[in-house]
Amino acid sequence: MVAMLLTAISYGKMANAYPSAGSAYTYVSREIHRKNILRASVLVCLITGVLASIQVYFAQLIWPETTFPDQDTAFCFVEGKAGGQWLFFSLNIALLIATIGSGSGAHLGAGRLLYGMGRDNAIPKKFFGVVNARTQVTSNNIILVGLFVLAGAFLLTYPLGAQLLNFGAMIAFMGVNASSFIRYFIRGEKKSFLPFILPLLGFLVCFYLWYSIDIKAKIVGLCWLSCGVAYGAWRTSWFRNPLMFAKLDNDEND
Repeated sequence: MVAMLLTAISYGKMANAYPSAGSAYTYVSREIHRKNILRASVLVCLITGVLASIQVYFAQLIWPETTFPDQDTAFCFVEGKAGGQWLFFSLNIALLIATIGSGSGAHLGAGRLLYGMGRDNAIPKKFFGVVNARTQVTSNNIILVGLFVLAGAFLLTYPLGAQLLNFGAMIAFMGVNASSFIRYFIRGEKKSFLPFILPLLGFLVCFYLWYSIDIKAKIVGLCWLSCGVAYGAWRTSWFRNPLMFAKLDNDEND
């Protein structure tokens, strides 16, 4: 029973990684030093989590069962039970439109993320750090991401794609907690309890969620991660030289 509960929590929490991972796009913006950007990123995750929790609570009241005709569109069946066929079809149409908008936003966000990495010279700047002079859009990145998305639409199932996203998100979250532990506890001037326990608990929770990911997603994710490590080794002469990042103007006092 405990194992089933932990598994259910794992899948629920990993689904919540979507808005958290999406907020990572702000970390490559030129305004990262401004406190309002970081505060907004945290508030997006917090507010989304609260609203999602309220929705799931009322959905459970309407549909107490744990099985659905289709797990990927479970909420549509809940709405159908609550409001009949007209609400079922209305929600499907709304989800379709929302998916187009969300996908377009994620597409542009991924292009922006690659642009930030290219601008900082973490990946080839001549390709990824270029902005189209006429449209002011990172055209190279948008086209490249579009090709990957098109290939993924034919080669990946939705559950595998979602778990691949969670694979990268959980590794990133573990890295954030590890960095916080090193910065504020190991290198901190004062050793206190909170800088020790909070990053440690965060790392362990993220590691458990990562460990719960399906083995297929782990294999594909580790292959992709290996490509990144190999590229990093090549760029740094087998990690003997540091990466040279571009310097950004600081307009904090503007």
